[in-house]
Amino acid sequence: MASWAALSPSIVEYFEGEDFYRCGYCKNESGSRSNGMWAHSMTVQDYQDLIDRGWRRSGKYVYKPVMNQTCCPQYTIRCRPLQFQPSKSHKKVLKKMLKFLAKGEISKGNCEGRGADLSKPPCRKAKEIRKERKRLKLMQQNPAGEREGFQAQCQPSSLLPPKTKSNQPKSLEDLIFESLPENASHKLEVRVVRSSPPSSQFKATFQESYQVYKRYQMVVHRDPPDKPTVSQFTRFLCSSPLETENSPNGPDCGYGSFHQQYWLDGKIIAVGVIDILPYCVSSVYLYYDPDYSFLSLGVYSALREIAFTRQLHEKTPQLSYYYMGFYIHSCPKMKYKGQYRPSDLLCPETYVWVPIEQCLPLLEKSKYCRFNQDPEAAGKVTESTAREPDVLLSHLTPSSAVDEGRSKEPDRLQVFYKKAIMPYGVYKQQQRDPSEAAAVLQYARLVGQACSERMLLFRN
Repeated sequence: MASWAALSPSIVEYFEGEDFYRCGYCKNESGSRSNGMWAHSMTVQDYQDLIDRGWRRSGKYVYKPVMNQTCCPQYTIRCRPLQFQPSKSHKKVLKKMLKFLAKGEISKGNCEGRGADLSKPPCRKAKEIRKERKRLKLMQQNPAGEREGFQAQCQPSSLLPPKTKSNQPKSLEDLIFESLPENASHKLEVRVVRSSPPSSQFKATFQESYQVYKRYQMVVHRDPPDKPTVSQFTRFLCSSPLETENSPNGPDCGYGSFHQQYWLDGKIIAVGVIDILPYCVSSVYLYYDPDYSFLSLGVYSALREIAFTRQLHEKTPQLSYYYMGFYIHSCPKMKYKGQYRPSDLLCPETYVWVPIEQCLPLLEKSKYCRFNQDPEAAGKVTESTAREPDVLLSHLTPSSAVDEGRSKEPDRLQVFYKKAIMPYGVYKQQQRDPSEAAAVLQYARLVGQACSERMLLFRN
């Protein structure tokens, strides 16, 4: 990576106290509670570090839920794409898309699925059921066959004949990019265009992209026609505080904010809003043409973004995670994100990553949980190992039972005041308002020591 010190520093304006909002999940009129700040500009490294402390952006507004008080706790979730294997329901979505592209076939029923229902037993293929019936019939004819069949199933894999290549499971890329016939009914193309600052391709397709968003909001979210305005769309999904950065070892498209446009037969049918950061692709939002909801575009786009992360990883090895936003266990509609495995949830108190399998039993008992509950567990998680995709982060030492990135020296926090940059230790000597100290210290606690020393906190 390039030296972050060589870039323009992030400039943020922190809003003291906590904001109360109507919850979009449980509809509680004032139950959603968060801290927030306006980011005038932000480096991708600072934003990476902030989302690793539970922050998230909406346009240029960056917010952090007050996890132990908000009505629907929102846990940062990340998938590990390098180990990701598509589930049966994921494969169905990919095959459905291929059938539509190849032959124009449209599957029956509403297929905007969110993944398998974990409360139900796994479905069995008809082929497996037929094999089971045949085995039972043979057992009735030859009871001794039961033991022979059991022994055959339990042989070590090394003693069984090797699988042919055709029997190997297809990779995610094989399923997405399976070749189509020359006379395919449809053509799908995915284009990555920089949204901030807007590239020429982004400007040329802005109106078409906005019209898809407007239809999506009106049909899917029941917005009145006058609500999804151009300015609201721009503020929400096009404006970004992230500074553009290009690095020789970074992705060819650079770091920052982008729109992934899904073009079907020459027109946009869906747009995935993403941020490309030093260690991850971060999903911001997806909107699509409701006429194509039968293609399960929510699931399909997530799988394409996982594949995109794997592609970027080939050139930029440290970029190896796919952040899916927030996982909300108390909201059934938001639990689907847990179907993309392996994945981890961020502990809201110690900011270490814990495999989701270990978090779910805790969330069944309480909607707010500190996932790192055992301070005596073994195995230290450092900043470097925390970014290795094959390191299990479930084993924590007493030292990681606290927030290791917390603000330890608030006097070193950087303040931007009267067009001058100064440490908070100098700034506070000029202030007489006691509430000023409370606001600055709250900010320092929430962003952590590293960000507080790099970012400039604007005060007037």
